[in-house]
Amino acid sequence: MSVLSQPSDFRVKLDSFPILKDLHERKDLEYVLIDLINVLMREYEVTCIAIICDEVYLNVFSGPLFKRTSAIPYVMTVVEDYEDLLSPNFVTLESLRAARKEGCNVYVILLANGLQASRLLRFGDRHRILDTRAKFIMLHDFRLFHSELHYIWRRIVNIIFIKHHNKMTGTAKSRPWFELSTVPFPNPIKGVFVPRRVDIWKNENFHYKRPLFADKTSNLNGEVLNVVYLDHVPSVVVMKNNVSTKLGGVEVEILHTLAEKMNFKPRAYQAANAEIHKWGQKQPNGSFSGLLGEMVNGRADVALGNLQYTPYHLELTDLSIPYTSQCWTFLTPEALTDNSWKTLILPFKLYMWIAVLLVLLITGTIFYGLAKNHMNLQEYRRKFKSKRRNSDDENAKPGLYLFGEIINSILYTYGMLLVVSLPRLPMGWSIRLLTGWYWLYCILLVVSYRASMTAILANPAPRVTIDTLKELVDSKVTCGGWGTQSKKFFEQSLDEYSQRIGDKFETIDDPMEAANKVAQGVYAYYDNSDFLKYISVIRKNSFMDPKQNNTTNNTEVTGRKDTQRNLHIMTDCVVNIPISIGFHKNSPLKPLADIYMWRVVEVGLVEKWLNDAMYQIRTLETSEDEVKALMNLKKLYGAFIALAIGYSLSAICLIGELIHWHIIVKRDPNFDKYALHLYYLHKNKKH
Repeated sequence: MSVLSQPSDFRVKLDSFPILKDLHERKDLEYVLIDLINVLMREYEVTCIAIICDEVYLNVFSGPLFKRTSAIPYVMTVVEDYEDLLSPNFVTLESLRAARKEGCNVYVILLANGLQASRLLRFGDRHRILDTRAKFIMLHDFRLFHSELHYIWRRIVNIIFIKHHNKMTGTAKSRPWFELSTVPFPNPIKGVFVPRRVDIWKNENFHYKRPLFADKTSNLNGEVLNVVYLDHVPSVVVMKNNVSTKLGGVEVEILHTLAEKMNFKPRAYQAANAEIHKWGQKQPNGSFSGLLGEMVNGRADVALGNLQYTPYHLELTDLSIPYTSQCWTFLTPEALTDNSWKTLILPFKLYMWIAVLLVLLITGTIFYGLAKNHMNLQEYRRKFKSKRRNSDDENAKPGLYLFGEIINSILYTYGMLLVVSLPRLPMGWSIRLLTGWYWLYCILLVVSYRASMTAILANPAPRVTIDTLKELVDSKVTCGGWGTQSKKFFEQSLDEYSQRIGDKFETIDDPMEAANKVAQGVYAYYDNSDFLKYISVIRKNSFMDPKQNNTTNNTEVTGRKDTQRNLHIMTDCVVNIPISIGFHKNSPLKPLADIYMWRVVEVGLVEKWLNDAMYQIRTLETSEDEVKALMNLKKLYGAFIALAIGYSLSAICLIGELIHWHIIVKRDPNFDKYALHLYYLHKNKKH
């Protein structure tokens, strides 16, 4: 039953519950609640009060409680004495959800059955129906302190237990009194739960007048907190030597800051088989392995391991505010395509080469046309003008042989394009003017070609890489990463390309094994860009120096040296994911830790720690551009290929000339090897 106003309609006869008759008659419990609620509203900001009670204590709320407290929203839930609150009915569940939705930060739980109250706490904690960081007021019951419920009191720490004491026997003026106690946080519960007394309420007054809900997280009094970590750059960097293991990284620095400000001592450890289970996954029996298993089972208070701020992790743990956002993308192989044989044609694009070829043919044809026109003009002048003038023209005529035939015209035009001077200045002003302007065109074209060629030979060779999701989908490489959650992320995406990646996504546990598969050109590995840079640099340095390779098989890597591809981090981010530190579910440490983390982010310490964590990785990363920028024999493949083509064509032409000489020329009846000039003179007269 849920009530959003004062429950004045509920009346319970005192005779129905004789076990609490004395308590009800004097209304002492009601007066305690009135004083507690007034203290809360006076010293804290109360937004809403959720009341959960049964019929035994229903009459506590039928008197002046609502009149003597400030006007504030109440959400009241009355449960039956037989209801199992580990699986409440629909009406009770909706009432509890309404209280959480309204933002109630005070819970008053008065249940006569301690087992029923304990099951309510377990249900509320498991499904986050109750706000465990709110302030609780409950009846003292030894059944709430069973060892199976000790984990609850590591999560609900702002609580007051009300314990009723009868008046002293034999003292006439003695009156009943109440002991107010709380959980001994931050001190750990060892074996037996012993509540810590806060105050005593007697004669309608608090005896010690201590703060009832003091902040228990601002000073943890040097308590030891278990911190489970996972080696994952740049969040956690594990530096091992023969003696000890040192932790570094962004999240380790944040942990040290929190430990100093909140006064606790971290005890860092790794989960069992961390190199295999890593973050952990749900097992067939319902439990979790790895880092998440330590958090779900309550063995760890804090988790360091590059936890993504996702609904999956939020369901199992509490996450701090994100301290950074990481680009998650793929580590892809670079193509082995070698275009050095195309060095001679790389300076110009295809359309530029087409334009150069067309200009060559057109200009050569124009030269030939002008030469033929001038030769016809000379022939005309020879017939109709004086012999002296004809003799002068014939003296100048040899200059026309350069362009007198179409083949020669094309060849000499091509020669000018290669900046080869003509053997003789051509005659005819039209040809001379065209030659001058064509020379200007050739100079501009050749200078552009040489400049582009110099840049190509001096700069590193262009790399063929995969930089977008579309290119990755169109490629034949298999995609993969750690855990089934990454695969589900792509499969459940609304993006078409992401769904297609999810179809061919494979899970892999070892990142170095994944890097080896990427180097073989058959795999693309999914992780954050900083970690991908780390594994690519580590693998490269291990490949260059096998003595440093502690994670891969040296023989296997060296055996495929000629087929190894460079590793490339895809420039496009698949998604930018916030990264947080993990706390155990419903941890009371999270609110204050968030405040300190926000300050750390604001002053730029996270950025500084990130640069420090990646500094060694950047120093190990060698600059390949400087090596590739040097001239080498490989870059001159194009020149050797052009020379080989020239040799081949010359050899073919030589063979053709020999065949023509032996089959056609030597078989001619007029052929005389002792008078070849007469043979060619006779051949020229025929033509």
